[in-house]
Amino acid sequence: MIIKKPATIDDLFPLSIDGKAELVHGEIEFMSPTGTDPGFAGDAIFASLYAYWQMTKRGVPVGDNKGFIVDLPNRRSFSPDAAYFMGRGGGMKFFNGAPIFAVEVRSEGDYGAKAERDMAAKRLDYFAAGTLVVWDVDIQSEEVVRVYRKSDPENPTVYRRGELAEAEPALPGWTFSVDLAFLPENS
Repeated sequence: MIIKKPATIDDLFPLSIDGKAELVHGEIEFMSPTGTDPGFAGDAIFASLYAYWQMTKRGVPVGDNKGFIVDLPNRRSFSPDAAYFMGRGGGMKFFNGAPIFAVEVRSEGDYGAKAERDMAAKRLDYFAAGTLVVWDVDIQSEEVVRVYRKSDPENPTVYRRGELAEAEPALPGWTFSVDLAFLPENS
């Protein structure tokens, strides 16, 4: 009889060189590379977070493919598409703790009933780990940015093209023009 031991953060770290992954239910969940449009959206949000950091000099803006170590019964890590972290960086290792703000940009496989259940469960994990605000960014929807808050996780605030999205109370005063999440037509 072969007994499979649960994967650990030590198992996950070397894999970050080859791609994006998270440790959930003792197993490594790999994520496929992001497509052009969702990748652009995540990068645009990170650029705006970086500008916010330059003004406030508080926390750390975080781009795609970074790891956050958490200590939940069913989850040991997150790897959001963009984030903001209020602790210290991990040097050559992952961030220790959850980001205060996390952005999940939907990719091609993030649609359908199972994907919706998985994303809802992941948001609850973020909140249980200490994240205050989670964005669900869907560039294929009229409701482009859904802002979920730990204080009211079932009722997101919705932002559409032409509007400014926010991440209160995680990032006071920061806003992001939803239009910037879209690759310009002439590109």
